[in-house]
Amino acid sequence: MAIITPTLISSLFTGFKSNFESGKTEAELQHQSIATVIPSTTKSNTYGWLGKFPSLKKWVGERVIEDMQSHGYSIVNDDYESTIGVDRNDIEDDNLGIYAPLFQEMGRAAAVHPEEMIFGLLANGFTTACYDGQNFFDTDHPVAAKADGTGEVSSVANMVDGTAAPWFLLDCSRPLKPLIFQVRKAPQLVSMTKVDDEQVFMAKQFRYGVDCRDAAGFGFWQMAFANKRALNADTLWDSIEKMRGFKADGGRPLGIKPTHLVVPTGLEKVATRLLERELDANSSNELKGRLTLLVADYL
Repeated sequence: MAIITPTLISSLFTGFKSNFESGKTEAELQHQSIATVIPSTTKSNTYGWLGKFPSLKKWVGERVIEDMQSHGYSIVNDDYESTIGVDRNDIEDDNLGIYAPLFQEMGRAAAVHPEEMIFGLLANGFTTACYDGQNFFDTDHPVAAKADGTGEVSSVANMVDGTAAPWFLLDCSRPLKPLIFQVRKAPQLVSMTKVDDEQVFMAKQFRYGVDCRDAAGFGFWQMAFANKRALNADTLWDSIEKMRGFKADGGRPLGIKPTHLVVPTGLEKVATRLLERELDANSSNELKGRLTLLVADYL
């Protein structure tokens, strides 16, 4: 029987942390392709500059200082955790192999947490507001006639409704991607392992856990287009053309160039054929290689 000492407990934590880190590296991650990772140092971040695409103009006289439209769009950090209890008897009986897969899975869960946040938010974009007060995917995004945000306002859609499974077209070519993953505190493994801890005394249980603070939010709606139409060459081209036509306030072209097609697992076969298949000898697939395909497990 193993004697529980501080040295043994420290050694156990080192082993469990190794399992945890191993699990983190095994996860295949996609969220950084469509989301900008922004560090946070406070409870929340306010993105007052959203709503204004910077541009250059001819310099005549003094500089014209443009205040960013302050929409008051804030992303509030939340707390997340996962905890494993290790039975004291298992330590005394040297029966710890059963915990290695658990800590590996905890590490993997920590790694895919941003995936769940980002792709979950993308799926909920039909019912979740962005900086302009409209749902991120909406038919009524306001675009003003004048560059300063004044004048007649017209409604612009970045979605087409329907009954099919949603799929998404994104422009991820710019410094700010369509979504934002905000990190206040990265996941870290911690422990409560003092032999005189109340939980050890009352329940014979040493506790190990991971916790983090973060949040997901939206960037510019103009860089995303959603469909609930059937995915085919015609609807994909139509979406590309609509995005290419997006303009800023005042009518300035934004130069949006879709780079990624994001689909749920149920559309993987259709999307793969659209973007990768060669057609017959008399024609070619004009969509081949045009977009990067992301098949998202967490949509």
